Amino acid sequence: MMNEATSKERSTSKKRFILGIGFTFLIAIIGYLLALLPVINRIGPLAAAIILAVVYRQIWGYPEFLRPGVQFSSKYLLRFAIILYGLKLNMDVIFHDGLGLILKGAITIIFAILVTVFLAKLLKADPQISLLLGIGTGICGAAAIAAVAPILKSKDEDTAISVGIIALIGTVFSIVYTLLLPFLPLSDVQYGIWSGISLHELAHVALAAEPAGEDALAIALLAKLGRVFLLVPLCFVIIFWKNRQNRSENETTKVPFPWFLLGFIAMSLVGSYVLGVYIPVSESIMDFISIATTFILTSAMVGLGLNVSLKDLKSKALKPFYAMLLTSILVSILMYWVSGI
Repeated sequence: MMNEATSKERSTSKKRFILGIGFTFLIAIIGYLLALLPVINRIGPLAAAIILAVVYRQIWGYPEFLRPGVQFSSKYLLRFAIILYGLKLNMDVIFHDGLGLILKGAITIIFAILVTVFLAKLLKADPQISLLLGIGTGICGAAAIAAVAPILKSKDEDTAISVGIIALIGTVFSIVYTLLLPFLPLSDVQYGIWSGISLHELAHVALAAEPAGEDALAIALLAKLGRVFLLVPLCFVIIFWKNRQNRSENETTKVPFPWFLLGFIAMSLVGSYVLGVYIPVSESIMDFISIATTFILTSAMVGLGLNVSLKDLKSKALKPFYAMLLTSILVSILMYWVSGI
C-alpha cells in the first residue's frame, strides 16, 4: 500500500509539473497571437503574455496545482532563455566594428543605473525594482532584468513588475523616436547610433531605427549589441558588490555564481566563431532559434507574472516607474548629444 501511495504521489507530482509548464506555454502562445493585433503589436508578445498572466492571477488566483511546473518555467526556463540569448551577440562584429559603440554603451549603462538609483532614493521608491529598471534601461530591457534578478535574489513579483514597466516605457519611447525622426538634424547613421545606445530592448531599437533605412538599422543593432556584450561584466560587478555588502553586514552567505552566464558566453562564442564558419547554418534556422528563444523567455515571464498582486502594484511600482521614466528621458537627451559628436 505504501509503495502504491508513493507511486501515485509521484505520478501526481509529475502531472502537476508537466501541466504547469504547458500552462505557461499556453499563455505565451496566446500572448504571441495577441501581439499580431494592431496596437498590441507595439508592446510585443512578452509584455502581452505578462499582462495575461497578471490578469489571470487577479481573477482566478495563483494556480497552486500547477505550481511545480510554473516555478520551473520562471526559474530554469528563464536561465535557459538567457543562455540561448547569447546567440544574438556576435562578438566578432563587435570587436571589429563596435569598440567605439561599446564605450558609448558603457556611458549609457553607468548613467542609467546611477541616475535611476539616485532618483529612487529621492522618491523613496522600492530599491529592488528601481535597480532592476536601471539595469534594464542601461543594457537590454527584459533580458538584462532576467539575467540579474537571480543574482540580486529578486522576488518573482518584482522581476515581473520591472519587465512590464520597461516593456511599456521602451515601446512608447521607440514610437516617439520614429515620430521625431523627420525633424532631427541627424544623419541616418547618427540616428541609428542614438537609437542603439539609448533605447531599451533589441525590439525597441529595431522598431525605431528601421524607418531610417538599412544603414541606420545596422548601426543601431550593432550599438545595441555592444550594450548586451557588457551584460556579462556588469553581472560580475554586481556579484562582487553583493558579496562585499554581505560581508559588511556580517552575513556569511555568498552570492551563488550564475553558471548560466557561462552558457551565455559559450553561446556567444558558438554564434560568433562556429556557426556559419565551421558549421553552415541557414538564416531560416537562426530565425527559428531566435523565435524559440523569445518564446521560452516569454513562457518564463508568464511564471513571473502569475506572482504579481495588483493590490501591491500601486504602492510598489508607481515611484520606480517615475524614476525610470525620468531616467529614460535623460538618457535620450545625453545620448542624442553623444551620437551627434
